[in-house]
Amino acid sequence: LAYDELLLMQLGVFLKRAHLRGSLQAPALTHSPEIDNRIRARFPFALTDAQNRVIAELTADLTKAVPTNRLIQGDVGSGKTVVALYAMLLAVASNHQAALMAPTELLAEQHYASITKALAGSKVRVALLTGSLVGADREVLLDQLARGEIDIIIGTHALLTETVAFHSLAVAIIDEQHRFGVHQRATLRVKGAAVVGSITQPAALSTPHVLVMTATPIPRTMGITLFGDLDISTIDGLPPGRTPVETRVVTPADFAETYAFVRARLDAGEQAFVVVPTIEGNDEGSILPTPPNPRLQSGDAHTHDAQNPAPTPTHGSENQVTTALASVRSLLKELDAGPLAGKHLAALHGRLKRQTREQIMERFRAGRIDCLVATTVIEVGVDVPNATVMVVEHADRFGLAQLHQLRGRVGRGNAQSYCILIGEPSTPDAIERLSVLTQTGDGFVIAEKDLEIRGPGEVFGSRQSGASPLKVADLMADRELLAMARRDARAWIEQSPALAKPEEQTLRRRLFKAYGETLGLGDVG
Repeated sequence: LAYDELLLMQLGVFLKRAHLRGSLQAPALTHSPEIDNRIRARFPFALTDAQNRVIAELTADLTKAVPTNRLIQGDVGSGKTVVALYAMLLAVASNHQAALMAPTELLAEQHYASITKALAGSKVRVALLTGSLVGADREVLLDQLARGEIDIIIGTHALLTETVAFHSLAVAIIDEQHRFGVHQRATLRVKGAAVVGSITQPAALSTPHVLVMTATPIPRTMGITLFGDLDISTIDGLPPGRTPVETRVVTPADFAETYAFVRARLDAGEQAFVVVPTIEGNDEGSILPTPPNPRLQSGDAHTHDAQNPAPTPTHGSENQVTTALASVRSLLKELDAGPLAGKHLAALHGRLKRQTREQIMERFRAGRIDCLVATTVIEVGVDVPNATVMVVEHADRFGLAQLHQLRGRVGRGNAQSYCILIGEPSTPDAIERLSVLTQTGDGFVIAEKDLEIRGPGEVFGSRQSGASPLKVADLMADRELLAMARRDARAWIEQSPALAKPEEQTLRRRLFKAYGETLGLGDVG
């Protein structure tokens, strides 16, 4: 029964894959030693063996007219962005456009800054499109994009709006894909769609090559990967000189000890991040069954002295069952008046204007800010080698992928780095999530554990994770059966790509009854 269930789902995956590859085309990009040399000359360092291997795999894909559906898996800090830029420049060299979609404005801005710096002096036209760009400036940019006067567009979900049209989109890259919903990723795929054909070739729908990049695949991606629909490239290993990050889990009762440790690192000339779930105590997301802590709401901060060791109800008071979520503003005041008094602290969150965010990040990079108190806006893309401590408040409220990403903001220099997770996990799943992070720093291992804890999600549907639609088979326990089902389904669909034979009609009806409504989403990475 388990095999039958897995075979039916595998037939659905390969049926959809055959449909995509049979009815869709993508621009076949040009590659040559001259193009390769010109692209590599833009990188100020030699690429690692792993990066070179993944570029070779990508190039083999992108030079074909079959749409690419590839996951680039590389742990935090492994150099995925360089590989993405190579793919985008390959599109530009073939007179096409490329798009890079990032989950936050901060990350989009950082990609834009690093890519424009790498391409300084070249003829490549790069633009940035986020929700902050409005009015006449936005209209001008959209007109240039539609006319083909922009080669590489970097943006946020603003790239998905109906007014955005491309002249000839050949490569679409989705960065840190665990932050995007399935439908958002599907939308970007169809953005570059166009009907192509000739006298000798029948009309077909052209779609861009799609690459998704992640340091921690979400369960649904792992589900599809196990089900064989995504091609995987792995950038294994980190650049030379990186040291593993030491991870600790503590409770709110350890507040004073935790920030005494942070202060010691700051005194040693290092820098730190402190991440909290909300900007203000009453932000959306503060899902609290008891009234919020009044001290958090007012933002008053207790000072610490010998007479009054500052019992902090926010952080571990024994007489409070549920605590208010720490917020950026309240915690900043508390640290500034208490354990980190005298240090240069700053707040960073998504509500700040772009110019303000850039100024804060520049001061942090330059060492003029000792500690950033931030929301998860700093989750990806922030690279400050001197930052050695990451503290995450209410860590039990974050998913494994987010926590792994946050930890990846430190450990980018030669000094030993630390990630301190403050939380009170109340469910077995939450306890296990935090425990996993203390045991491994390997993104693939973390993804496997996440899959066990949260489930693979519907392989064809848009649910990101949760209970498997399988009734009998177990995705983790029945891997050998899954491998058999994959092999058999692939062979079956190779012989009968549409399941159109008379004797297959009962099977086809059963397949479409089980997965028909959501079959169209089965290939979205």
